Amino acid sequence: MRSDSPAAFPILLPTLWFLTHLLLLSCVSSETLMDTRTATAELGWTANPPSGWEEVSGYDENLNTIRTYQVCNVFEPNQNNWLLTTFINRRGAHRIYTEMRFTVRDCSSLPNVPGSCKETFNLYYYETDSVIATKKSAFWTEAPYLKVDTIAADESFSQVDFGGRLMKVNTEVRSFGPLTRNGFYLAFQDYGACMSLLSVRVFFKKCPSVVQNFAIFPETMTGAESTSLVTARGTCIPNAEEVDVPIKLYCNGDGEWMVPIGRCTCKAGFEPENNVACKACPAGTFKASQGAGTCAQCPANSRSTAEASPVCTCRNGYYRADFDLPAAACTSVPSGPRNVISIVNETSIILEWHPPRETGGRDDVTYNIVCKKCRSDRRACSRCDDNVEFVPRQLGLTETRVFISSLWAHTPYTFEIQAVNGVSNKSPFPPQHVSVNITTNQAAPSTVPIMHQVSATMRSITLSWPQPEQPNGIILDYEIRYYEKDHNEYNSSMARSQTNTARIDGLRPGMVYVVQVRARTVAGYGKYSGKMCFQTLTDGEQQLPLIAGSAAAGVVFIVSLVAISIVCSRCPLKRAYSKEAVYSDKLQHYSTGSPGMKIYIDPFTYEDPNEAVREFAKEIDVSFVKIEEVIGAGEFGEVYKGRLKLPGKREIYVAIKTLKAGYSEKQRRDFLSEASIMGQFDHPNIIRLEGVVTKSRPVMIITEFMENGALDSFLRQNDGQFTVIQLVGMLRGIAAGMKYLAEMNYVHRDLAARNILVNSNLVCKVSDFGLSRYLQDDTSDPTYTSSLGGKIPVRWTAPEAIAYRKFTSASDVWSYGIVMWEVMSFGERPYWDMSNQDVINAIEQDYRLPPPMDCPAALHQLMLDCWQKDRNTRPRFTEIVNTLDKMIRNPASLKTVATITAPLLDRSIPDFTAFTSVEDWLSAIKMSQYRDNFLTAGFTSLQLVAQMTSEDLLRIGITLAGHQKKILNSVQSMRVQMSQSPTSMA
Repeated sequence: MRSDSPAAFPILLPTLWFLTHLLLLSCVSSETLMDTRTATAELGWTANPPSGWEEVSGYDENLNTIRTYQVCNVFEPNQNNWLLTTFINRRGAHRIYTEMRFTVRDCSSLPNVPGSCKETFNLYYYETDSVIATKKSAFWTEAPYLKVDTIAADESFSQVDFGGRLMKVNTEVRSFGPLTRNGFYLAFQDYGACMSLLSVRVFFKKCPSVVQNFAIFPETMTGAESTSLVTARGTCIPNAEEVDVPIKLYCNGDGEWMVPIGRCTCKAGFEPENNVACKACPAGTFKASQGAGTCAQCPANSRSTAEASPVCTCRNGYYRADFDLPAAACTSVPSGPRNVISIVNETSIILEWHPPRETGGRDDVTYNIVCKKCRSDRRACSRCDDNVEFVPRQLGLTETRVFISSLWAHTPYTFEIQAVNGVSNKSPFPPQHVSVNITTNQAAPSTVPIMHQVSATMRSITLSWPQPEQPNGIILDYEIRYYEKDHNEYNSSMARSQTNTARIDGLRPGMVYVVQVRARTVAGYGKYSGKMCFQTLTDGEQQLPLIAGSAAAGVVFIVSLVAISIVCSRCPLKRAYSKEAVYSDKLQHYSTGSPGMKIYIDPFTYEDPNEAVREFAKEIDVSFVKIEEVIGAGEFGEVYKGRLKLPGKREIYVAIKTLKAGYSEKQRRDFLSEASIMGQFDHPNIIRLEGVVTKSRPVMIITEFMENGALDSFLRQNDGQFTVIQLVGMLRGIAAGMKYLAEMNYVHRDLAARNILVNSNLVCKVSDFGLSRYLQDDTSDPTYTSSLGGKIPVRWTAPEAIAYRKFTSASDVWSYGIVMWEVMSFGERPYWDMSNQDVINAIEQDYRLPPPMDCPAALHQLMLDCWQKDRNTRPRFTEIVNTLDKMIRNPASLKTVATITAPLLDRSIPDFTAFTSVEDWLSAIKMSQYRDNFLTAGFTSLQLVAQMTSEDLLRIGITLAGHQKKILNSVQSMRVQMSQSPTSMA
């Protein structure tokens, strides 16, 4: 600034005393691109006009010369002073931060200044791939700068003490991005302030290289947005291996690492050292598994002779079982059993013995019985038949006693009792055992297994049967016992046969007879066979030969067997199909019962809410769950995408809600209450609960994974890309889910598009069943504190619920009407920028949302029905589903577009007279993604945009039909407003 200027008020740099009290920003997670405090020569920035910004020298706290810019043309109106930096290379950064230190003179302290005096200035930037601005170019008037912000001083000064104590230095930091070109220029615009720009530091943030979880993560730049999370892949350090794949850290916008995913741990044979290295186990020690454990001394009877041993080998004669852990001592085989005692009873034997003296150092000794049947002179023996029975079993006995039956009578046997343990199969020698020789006594024959009907007449039945499996001698004859089914078995008759075939005569026609048979040897009779039912023929029936060589006889045989089965099924005796009958009885009882309508149970009605979790949510072992990446943040902790592999089922993707560390017991109950609620529901339009993890940390709720996320953001991302029928199909799914909840007497209370999830097949599912929702007052979920207490999402809530906390299925219907409006407007914010109180007042005055653009009249009428003030006149969800089904079956009913008849202004049509640039207009209609398309094609003013056609949109690269329609409708409205006020947009 020139000293002879009438506006030359003292605004030079503060003195050294003041500078020593400045707090300088210093961050190890950032990299500076430009810092004027380190400049030793002129900065060489371009000022326009030359009488505006002026470069002057000052001193920092170390008495080093620094360069600053100042301006104070406050007495001259219409100031427009620009200051342009030199070209700044972005070095690959996507988001840039600018720290500005400056002082501003209070306008009220300047005498006789006009009203145009300002206390703010503007910050702009311009991206470019090369240096294109010079002091001789008029760059500031040609380049399409992008405004970062208007910078205002937190403090201004009115008087100056040249000691510097009253100077007010402001420090402001602003960021902008994303950047894609090689570099950029900064521009500062003064339009009437008396100020000094003390220093400018331009930097970007990054996360430094770090070793975490035994993985190395490289230095990583932050993302293009302050909320971006940039993924960095990690690499295991030497002698470490991956545990969970992929190994990732997320670099947030502040240059901080967060949310580690996956990890490495030291390999088997290596132990952690200072959490940054893996050291080999020395000889004589081992580490059996990958992980955080340390090396341990070799267990008993084992050794390791080299470094990095994952296991110690057993000494000679010692072994480890397959299921023994590497840390277990090596053990040996047991000695043989002792003191065998045998008790013979005809063809059964009881063997008892004492345990071996030496167990080999193990406590898993069991016993095997080897049975051999021998010749009378015992010179040759062979393995026993499979029909020999051992109780409790033949192999793996844990008790020192066994009962052996079904042996042959008068037969020599040898029994070996082996003692084995977990390492017996590792030894090259057979198990130690003790043998005992036994000869059985005479015994009666075993039971005849089954009988067959050979033929039948009116007065006789011919039967046959196989020989008993164990005759225990020569069969002398068979005894047959029979009686009519309706009589008592004590009135039975007897018959004998020398062979295994018998004809029973003297029977009555058409009667059912119960028959049993038993065999006799010199030792006596065996037991009777099971009771079986057979029927004689009735008068007029012919004899049915059941054993014949012709095909016709075969058919008769099959028919007769069916008849026999039917007859026997009526016999109140033991039946071969008794298990099936019991099952059928149970099934019938279940089917004819009246279970009643399933009703929702509030988990907080339980004395112990944890009991509700155990009843309604399945516990999942954490080993079945693999976390992959962060997809959001919930009320209680992060939300992840992951995979679930349950035994015997295919692996599926899931969403995983976690409970952050340091939670209270109440927070845990509130977190798990959502699982207690969700676990009671089973419907294709309700989010499905897979289970919970409560027995390890972190506590998790695992649900099915919905690929397209929340419905409101999904619709905004795909604005105009779905047909009306597709949208109605989505609404039908939501209504079906709410119908199911209403039938279970569950009231949702927070039905909104943000709480509807969408999968890859566009199936919409109702979610968010947390009872303890702490809704925040922000733009994504605006709330209102009612007079009765509690937070309410006003824009979605029925008036009786806001005023009196009357939440019912009818209030959910009101909310559903708002969801319909959200869907048909592709995620527009209900009631736009109206305040909560304005919304309440408007609804009270009977204002209802107008139909969204191109919304069918039938759908808007259904919305209005849902918004009836009297809740009893609103449709039920059953009626809503039926109405939507009719629309889907008759698409012609959706062709009539609704017109705006609401009493308030349709705020979905913007006022174009308020816009000053194409960029502002595109932002208002939510089409900012096409800014570069318009500017590059030369549509740089609203007057040019107003003349655009559909061919122009195709030419500049806008191909989506929905987006074309939205832009052309807006252009048409712009033309109408221009024709009504031709000078308003000049």
